[in-house]
Amino acid sequence: MVKRRGFLYEIVTNKIMFLMLLPTLIFFFINSYIPMVGIYYAFTRFDFNAGLFGSPFVGLDNFSFLWKSGMLIKLTFNTLGYNLAFIVFGNVFAILCAVLLSEIRSAWFKKIAQSVMFLPYFISFVILSVIVYNLFNYESGFLNTMLKELSSEPIDVYNTPWAWVFLIIIFYLWKNLGYSMVIYLAAITGISEEYYEAAKIDGANIFQRVWHITIPMLKPTFVVLLLFSLGSIMKGQFDLFYQLVGNNGILFNATDIIDTYVYRSLKVTFDVGMATAAGLYQSLFGFILIITVNYIIRKVNDDYALF
Repeated sequence: MVKRRGFLYEIVTNKIMFLMLLPTLIFFFINSYIPMVGIYYAFTRFDFNAGLFGSPFVGLDNFSFLWKSGMLIKLTFNTLGYNLAFIVFGNVFAILCAVLLSEIRSAWFKKIAQSVMFLPYFISFVILSVIVYNLFNYESGFLNTMLKELSSEPIDVYNTPWAWVFLIIIFYLWKNLGYSMVIYLAAITGISEEYYEAAKIDGANIFQRVWHITIPMLKPTFVVLLLFSLGSIMKGQFDLFYQLVGNNGILFNATDIIDTYVYRSLKVTFDVGMATAAGLYQSLFGFILIITVNYIIRKVNDDYALF
């Protein structure tokens, strides 16, 4: 019978590795676990004079208000809707661009195209907001200037909520497509050429090779990226939404997500309890979602699961 080694034995045996791991553990303990005490805010009507534990305890009243006011449903719908669109369209277009680039034989053109697509990823959201404002400003934006030149009526984009559903998705893809594409392109580069050579000998054309070799080989990469994306599906893209929409209340019904609501609750209304309640709901929902999806994937194919 083999005697099981205890945790203390592992620490003594691999003490150098544990010492190397120690700074990371300390970092997460200070920045991720100690702040979890603040979860208590979600169950209080916070009073700045009384402090955290001196504020009146209200139980689930903050969650009840969010539910009855309809804010929780609207915020959840917007956050999930946008993030699902980001995940689906982002991965589909990234795979498509990666496949197209991998089939280009001109090395210089491939490098230029890859650099041009990757460049927007380094543009800050502040710069992006300036670009968007100069495109869609009612008085002097590029769009309305062109419409006036064509003798057409200008469009007040900043007072048209439904338009921002598409604009936010478009600008998210424009900014992040290059980064996602590089990941898939690296995965395609790792596929053995022997598969393609064998397919060519069997008479497979380029579309058949892509469909039967490239796409199936990208499945593990897609599943891993999907799980990572689902882990933060309730977090939204705060910088993107806040910089593009700002405090334009006309657009809130179509663009408000949990992150922007929490920020506005803290900055404008100073409602710490309500903001914490929304943030706690956001974290729990995301946790349950990633555990559920990972469980389903593990049942279908254990090799693709994260844990």
